[in-house]
Amino acid sequence: MNEKEPFLIQLILHWKKIILIGFLGAIVGILIGFFTKPRYESKLTFALDGGQDQGLMSGAFSLASQLGFGGEVGGLFDGENILEIMKSRRIIESVLLTSDTFDQQRMTLASKYMQINELDKKLQKKERTRNIRFPVGIQKSQLNYLQDSILKVIYEQMALEDIHPSRTDKKLSLFELSVQSKDERFTKIFTDRLTKMSGDFYLEITSKKEKETVQVLEQRVDSIRNAVGASLYAKAAVVDANLNPAFSIAQAAPNLKQYSVAAYSEAFKELMKNLELAKYQYIRNIPLIQIIDAADYPMKRIRPSKLKLGILFAGLFTALSVFVLWIYGLRKLVDRS
Repeated sequence: MNEKEPFLIQLILHWKKIILIGFLGAIVGILIGFFTKPRYESKLTFALDGGQDQGLMSGAFSLASQLGFGGEVGGLFDGENILEIMKSRRIIESVLLTSDTFDQQRMTLASKYMQINELDKKLQKKERTRNIRFPVGIQKSQLNYLQDSILKVIYEQMALEDIHPSRTDKKLSLFELSVQSKDERFTKIFTDRLTKMSGDFYLEITSKKEKETVQVLEQRVDSIRNAVGASLYAKAAVVDANLNPAFSIAQAAPNLKQYSVAAYSEAFKELMKNLELAKYQYIRNIPLIQIIDAADYPMKRIRPSKLKLGILFAGLFTALSVFVLWIYGLRKLVDRS
């Protein structure tokens, strides 16, 4: 007898049960779709202007090199990097440690995330993590080992599943940020703050060298201004000390002081020109981040399709029942042999 015959016979004999099991699977899938909480998706679109004018930047690099700074900024921190900043652990955890009011209760976004994902209930079941909290106002440096570990778990889950930054148009430097969560207000707040903190950090790192150049020039201008003042007072003191200008030797000291005043004055003029140029370049080269479409209410509700879940679970339950019958048929065949 063919070895496949017992299996085929089992299918024929139990076809009603197989159909019933598949039907039960469909019901289970529909119920899961019915009771699954919807997820809310935000959409925020923004434009990024790198603010790097090549004609001015060449002068800035030359000036920066004279003041002891080197390297190029534009190639390292171009527009694509803001996408990585938005998914970085530093920025996401910083946003999670900020607070807001949810249901008339002030709490950190980390605590709210734990609540809406029932992570707080899971932690309560274990004695070691029972008292883990993220109180309002807590800083990253104040976290203990367990708090830091749980915050990292939240970051990894959000970066992998919930946060989706992308570049929609490379020619126009248009970017889109999408965030998903089970709470609409949390999604809105997190999206806005993630955009704000990422933008601030991007502006900081892209304009850091120009800012340092301005600060160094300001310090040198103050130093030269003090030197000019000191030279003028020194010249006046020398003139007062040499009351008889008829002697040639009496003219030497005031003339030397006059040369110092002239030299310091000329250096002061040049430094002031460089300072104004550096300030102009600093302002001109600061990137501009402009929100085009904010993450406004109402947000898109994402709920799994009940029909698709019903078909999926019906197929899974049917396949499982056929597999069980196949194993059962193999065992009977082994027993007979």
